[in-house]
Amino acid sequence: MKILITSDWYIPAVNGVVTSVRNLRQELEARGHEVRILTLSRSTRSSQEDGVTRLGSVAAGIVYPGARLRTALAGKWVREIVEWGPDVVHSQCEFSTFFLARRIAEELDIPLVHTYHTVYEDYTHYFSPSVHFGKKAAAVFTRWAAAHTDCLIAPTGKVRLLLQSYGVQKPVFVAPSGIDLRHFRREADPLRCAVLRASLGIPQDRTVLVSVGRLAEEKNLEELLRFRANLGSGGVTLLLVGDGPDRTRLEGIAGDLGLEAPDVLFAGMVPAEQVADWYQLGDLFVSASTSETQGLTYAEALAAGVPVLCREDSCLLGVVRDGENGWQYRDEADFRRKLEAFLAQPHHWERLSRAARETGEEYSAQRFAERVEAIYIQQIQRNEGGRYVAKAAG
Repeated sequence: MKILITSDWYIPAVNGVVTSVRNLRQELEARGHEVRILTLSRSTRSSQEDGVTRLGSVAAGIVYPGARLRTALAGKWVREIVEWGPDVVHSQCEFSTFFLARRIAEELDIPLVHTYHTVYEDYTHYFSPSVHFGKKAAAVFTRWAAAHTDCLIAPTGKVRLLLQSYGVQKPVFVAPSGIDLRHFRREADPLRCAVLRASLGIPQDRTVLVSVGRLAEEKNLEELLRFRANLGSGGVTLLLVGDGPDRTRLEGIAGDLGLEAPDVLFAGMVPAEQVADWYQLGDLFVSASTSETQGLTYAEALAAGVPVLCREDSCLLGVVRDGENGWQYRDEADFRRKLEAFLAQPHHWERLSRAARETGEEYSAQRFAERVEAIYIQQIQRNEGGRYVAKAAG
């Protein structure tokens, strides 16, 4: 099968969409498919290399941090992709590359599958002064985009229900994005962890609550800072790994709350190949976000053997099981109660860690690719009236 994946973001950008696309491409190719990527360049120059076509673009951070808009003419590059002849187009973003995905799918009369990664109503602060208007606009925009596809993929049942509540009429399949477990399966190296802790100035007797991800308003990290401040001095370090548009504000809030190292640490961006080590610095992975469509960081933390303590969210139904591989909390009192229960029973950490790893196995990139491959085949068969089976066999 020839598969075209379109996305406004791709390597070297770092976010959940890029992780999902990278892992999907790798696993689909391992299953014998030919996969190409159509994405945006990080400059105004277009290029093509190793099956990745990058179209010139400019930053559009005023729309959304990290967003880019295509500036280059795409005719030549689209023509090359059309001549290559994909069997299916799988779009990952609703903006610049989505229009090209539609164009290619319509010209070739092939299915357009779309993954809905972003719940825009949780991001209204970027594009609307009115939360109510922003949510209405998000619903209208989502219905419009969905109407131009053959089907959608939602990473969780929570997102499928949301799409249905918007009035989306197209079929919606649930396929949780996969992670490359090879980076997370290895046991924590005590020496490596000790060196990292020492470099950060974290005392050995500290319990580390680690958060990994983009520092943005919708991640609700201010809540974690407030919770940490209310715990008082000593005993617990809140380690924030990652960077983003909200970092300066969060550092200011930490200062206003009287938090300083080693009570709170902003580690900044870390190399992707070292992320598992940073997860494993934590005794607990913490998150206060309710804006996740799936939350790959939860899956990564669990796969790395780190129990989680996160705000209750329907996207985690059946994933984070209280007292088994971590806890979900409802408010600050609940957070504190569950943290104190964890701290009072350090001998239970190994059991929690084993259960976390078992849960992480459910999010392998291989399983993800299998699910998506089945969706492609179903849509191609619908589009061709069953002719794809004969073509594939012959």
